[in-house]
Amino acid sequence: MRPLVPFLLLAATLAAPPAQADTIYQFRDAKGSIHLSNKKLDDNYQPFDYMRLPAGTDANKVVPFIRYYCRRHGMDPNLVRAMVEVESGFETKAVSPKGAAGLMQIMPGTGKGLGLVDAFDGATNLEAGIRYMRSLLDAYGDVRLALAAYNAGPGRVPKGGPIPDIPETRDYVAKVMARAGIR
Repeated sequence: MRPLVPFLLLAATLAAPPAQADTIYQFRDAKGSIHLSNKKLDDNYQPFDYMRLPAGTDANKVVPFIRYYCRRHGMDPNLVRAMVEVESGFETKAVSPKGAAGLMQIMPGTGKGLGLVDAFDGATNLEAGIRYMRSLLDAYGDVRLALAAYNAGPGRVPKGGPIPDIPETRDYVAKVMARAGIR
């Protein structure tokens, strides 16, 4: 009967939903040892930057990050690549006239809600934007409406309703869909 216990523990672990540890924190003590945590235990713990995209990174270096985060969040990397191309042209320091920033052009309020600390950190901007787009896809159930909500804001796009009659939004949806090869 005892050999069954490890099996049941393994089964319970595999059946459990994945933890939402989006940020890992690190602390290097006086002896040089690194301590990691999924919580900021005190002021000594700082975000662990294991994946960084420096400013001026070309598109070919951004694509592996897109693939990684898309796998992690169940997104189509072709869609996200097209979004980044249309949003920022792969420029990590891009800022729109309305204040959207980084590769995924995330508005400050949206970024705050996503826990995005530095919109110009390409990797964290991508991850936050992909998580946000995933939530919009889940909410709207339609790529076109989710893209419209990403561009215009969810408050301007009715669920199940048409893409708002905003020329910039209609143009954005058409460009992303075409570049992603989605009909």
